[in-house]
Amino acid sequence: MSKKKQKSMEELLEEALVPEEEQPYKVPENWVWVRSGHVAKWGSGGTPSRKRLEYYGGDIPWIKTGELNDGIVNASEETITEEGLQNSSAKIFPKGSIVIAMYGATIGKLGILGVDAATNQACAVGQPYDFLNSKYMFYYFLARRSDLIVLGKGGAQPNISQTIIKDFPFALPPLNEQKRIAEKVERLFAKLDEAKRLIEEVKGSFELRWESILDKAFRGELTKKWRSKNSMIEKGDDIFKEIQKVYKKSNKKDEHEINPPYQIPQNWRWVRLGDIVDINPPKKKLADIEDDQICTFIPMTSISDKTGEIENPEIREYAKVKKGYTFFLENDILFAKITPCMENGKTAIAQNLINGFGFGSTEFHVIRTNSYINTKLIYYLLRSKKFRMEAKKEMTGAVGQQRVPKSFLENYLFPLPTKREQDKIVELLDKLYAKEVEISKIEALEGEIDSLRQSILNKAFRGELGTNDPTDEHAIELLKEVLKSK
Repeated sequence: MSKKKQKSMEELLEEALVPEEEQPYKVPENWVWVRSGHVAKWGSGGTPSRKRLEYYGGDIPWIKTGELNDGIVNASEETITEEGLQNSSAKIFPKGSIVIAMYGATIGKLGILGVDAATNQACAVGQPYDFLNSKYMFYYFLARRSDLIVLGKGGAQPNISQTIIKDFPFALPPLNEQKRIAEKVERLFAKLDEAKRLIEEVKGSFELRWESILDKAFRGELTKKWRSKNSMIEKGDDIFKEIQKVYKKSNKKDEHEINPPYQIPQNWRWVRLGDIVDINPPKKKLADIEDDQICTFIPMTSISDKTGEIENPEIREYAKVKKGYTFFLENDILFAKITPCMENGKTAIAQNLINGFGFGSTEFHVIRTNSYINTKLIYYLLRSKKFRMEAKKEMTGAVGQQRVPKSFLENYLFPLPTKREQDKIVELLDKLYAKEVEISKIEALEGEIDSLRQSILNKAFRGELGTNDPTDEHAIELLKEVLKSK
């Protein structure tokens, strides 16, 4: 029997190298484009039978795609036994192997094994050859992830098969350059991670500071200095009585029935919110509005849970919204009553409405104030985390469809200052909030960090990080050494 003819180096190189017309981009002269199947030994894992309990709970880490974290994987949720390994297609891959999720919800997720481990069949695992730095390989596939995912979208279910991976173009530099690139990427990523950590701290401290400011506002502490300089003739009792006249109510619930949650200034008064504002007022009759006239429509999505402002309101014909939607007037407060919109802070003041009225989601409670109440003060109350947490406790309805009942708003205890002090509180809150917003703008940098990360990767694998040494031995010599050994 004749021996199989051994391929020449030229033939082996032709199989391994990527033709110029298929090369994704230009790389330095001493780099080479090669198929990924020639830089690592590729394989995949398997799942031992779930019916055999003795196959699980052993000493062998068993990695699933959901555990890939775009970083080093040092542990697994599940382990398998030697028996489970032998009776399945699972196999142990060495530390330093690169793992890629081939399909499913985690398609394209990556990991680099920090320990020897087995994987399930949804993982493609590459064991880099001696001429390839494992971290360089990891970062390369991280940089080209989106390209891999696109190639896997041909069938009914996206699948980055091993065939696709092995055929994928790989930018191979000299070994020393690989190490320099991996080290520089790690250093730059460490700086970005630190920046992201600081941003998270700022975000957290913003929320804490703002809630502290609101707490002081509704205890009278924010305006303590102002009260000492302004004589108080008017009292909370006085404006409460005037509001009762506006709503033609008698104070049926004696104020002694109210158990004060905390101490407030002497000239303030504890009241129930429903006694000083109109909650879900009846729809006003609109005269001289034709069906084909346009009006403002505010869906839930138009209220920003971050800023508490209305963004991109819609314009609809009056005829199409006059029935079946929530009606409101200029300067009414819209408070999302349904989960999770309420918890997220979807509350806004309706302003700049066409013809002074609008319609919106049926999942809004509408709060209408009067000349004795500063609307912005009530808005600040409803947007506060403390209020939302208390409202959450009182939600009713099925899971996923829970809502804050109107009765919670009506009975909520509110510390009522005089109108002058309300206005001063709002003035101070507006100024303080503006300062906090300026500080919190650093949050916008969070998205830029992710862009910077991708930019670093893109430059790294084009030889543009300033690490390339043209005197390094050409990468093709590394490739030839491996091809000779095959």
